Amino acid sequence: MIDAVVVGGGIAGLATAYELSKRDRSFVVLERGARAGGVILSEEIDGFTIDGGPDALLIQKPDGIQLCQELGLGDRLVVTKPPRLAYIQRGGTLHPLPAASVLGIPTRFGPFARTRLFSWPGKIRMGMELFIAPRRAGSDDGDESIGAFMTRRFGREATTYLAEPLLAGIHAGDVDRLSLQALFPRFAEAERTHGSLLRAFSRRPTGPVSVEGAFKSLPGGLSEMVRALVTTLGPAQVRTGTRVDAISGRGPFLVRTSNAETIDARAVVLATPAFATSALMRDRDEEIARLAGEIPYASAATVALAFKRDDVRHPLNGSGFVVPRVEATGILAGSWLSSKWPNRAPDGHVLLRTFVGGARDPEALQKSDQELVALSMNALRPLLGIRGEPRFTRIFRWERSNAQHEVGHLARVAAIERALGKHPGLFITGSGFRGTGIPDCVADGRATASAVDAFLQTSAKV
Repeated sequence: MIDAVVVGGGIAGLATAYELSKRDRSFVVLERGARAGGVILSEEIDGFTIDGGPDALLIQKPDGIQLCQELGLGDRLVVTKPPRLAYIQRGGTLHPLPAASVLGIPTRFGPFARTRLFSWPGKIRMGMELFIAPRRAGSDDGDESIGAFMTRRFGREATTYLAEPLLAGIHAGDVDRLSLQALFPRFAEAERTHGSLLRAFSRRPTGPVSVEGAFKSLPGGLSEMVRALVTTLGPAQVRTGTRVDAISGRGPFLVRTSNAETIDARAVVLATPAFATSALMRDRDEEIARLAGEIPYASAATVALAFKRDDVRHPLNGSGFVVPRVEATGILAGSWLSSKWPNRAPDGHVLLRTFVGGARDPEALQKSDQELVALSMNALRPLLGIRGEPRFTRIFRWERSNAQHEVGHLARVAAIERALGKHPGLFITGSGFRGTGIPDCVADGRATASAVDAFLQTSAKV
């Protein structure tokens, strides 16, 4: 009998297993797919390094970077190339986010006054946020959509050209459905403690601007981190192509796999998407199965396109841009990988990515590869001055890959955690429940492993 079975080999499951290994616990990771890593996938094609999913680790949330350092990858971490600019499309033009902003929310008057991203009436309304009363006492604990919060505090134009493409776009979600409390609790806290986001963010400590920017990555893409994790854990302990068909018992547990194998374990960690967790819990706890099954997911695709540098007139001075829904170009965003990271394209070439689908276009993945490339090219040509055709393209399809933490998500997860109390030795982690980015998933996976270790210590004494 082993200490724990971790079901799911995405970054949350791998981080759980890593922490278990550090605590000298025996474990096995069971991943139904052909590879570990989930949406983390990097490829090398003709001298181009492409991340088909996430490409960056947020410095402000250090858990992902710390994990890389522990894996011996610290010296390989690279920072984004200057200038560190991001853009929002409006009226067919790319407008840089104002300098000294927090996710587009201004912290200094000058850059905000000069930007052409917002109209003067829109700027005035955003500036009035200083005088908008916070939510009345007694309602602060209630959840609210990102769109409702931003419209209430900054006005509709800020929601249309900032919150929808940027704040909701990060999660490929609907700005009027995603939960502010679950995804941007810092904003709600700023309103509670300071009465105004402008007031709160303008009080941030001032000092020299970081020379590292906001993100780090690895020269070979983030799959380097996954490969290092699998090597550290031991390939025999990370079994791909292995589906879990059933989990029986009440501790110890009997895990039955698609390979007709049965594994006895003192604990089980479900690091699977919420809909997969729901299916595995259906015969064990109807309430958990129902609650997990209610967590929606969005599908998206990444379209990578390689060009000769001379075929793209835009200077590509920055990391890329997001596209508001009202622009109706068919894409959610565009990323300039070869401008964002060093050595992602051979000399004389550029590497671009577009993102399509999400809650905005749930049918996007029904399009053929050729249709997705044509959609991307039609959006990019007028913006970037592209002539000719790409040297090559690569499509990455992510079916039901983006968990949607909609209004009420925190209450739903709290109910799941209460129900889990009836199942000692059974644990849940992953982006469907707590945190959506790589650092959050790493942190939650390691915290889950700590809880497993504590459970095993306690049960051993009984």
